[in-house]
Amino acid sequence: MASVLVVGDGPGGLSAALFLAKNGMDVVVFGQNTTPMHKAMLYNYLGIPELTGSEFQRISRDQVAAQGARIEDVQVAGIEKTQAGFTLTAEDGATHNGDYLILAAGTNVKLGVSIGLERGPDGLGCDRDGRTAIDGLYVVGWSTRLRKTQAIISAGQGASAALDILSIEAGEDVHDFDVVS
Repeated sequence: MASVLVVGDGPGGLSAALFLAKNGMDVVVFGQNTTPMHKAMLYNYLGIPELTGSEFQRISRDQVAAQGARIEDVQVAGIEKTQAGFTLTAEDGATHNGDYLILAAGTNVKLGVSIGLERGPDGLGCDRDGRTAIDGLYVVGWSTRLRKTQAIISAGQGASAALDILSIEAGEDVHDFDVVS
């Protein structure tokens, strides 16, 4: 199964990681748990009447890890497109390779620009599934909507990107819909 590198551990990155790991993908999330979610109070996230952003982050990170994704507490120094996919270099010099790369780095669009994405007035350009002009590279979350964002929108974008990757790998449209047994 393909491997996915996710840069960013807010709602967009963690949502993508959850869907991918739950469906058997090898996923590594790079994030230091410094997302602005820690300043948030959620009253408008469907299904959650009230929750602090810090509690949301704790629950989400635990849920993603329980599905088998690895969360690396490192800063990303650079990314490179290779013939095989992507190489990510961490600040400590360690390199990680993946077939796909999802950027969910909030308002920090530097990594996307460094790999060749154009920054528009609303953020980094992508389609509704988070696909960019670079094959295998997705952008989700705040980076795509610099002026209008919400945690639930970012999480939905992460899910869309994950389902697109799962569909590519399966060679057919994939749903992630569990039923009560």
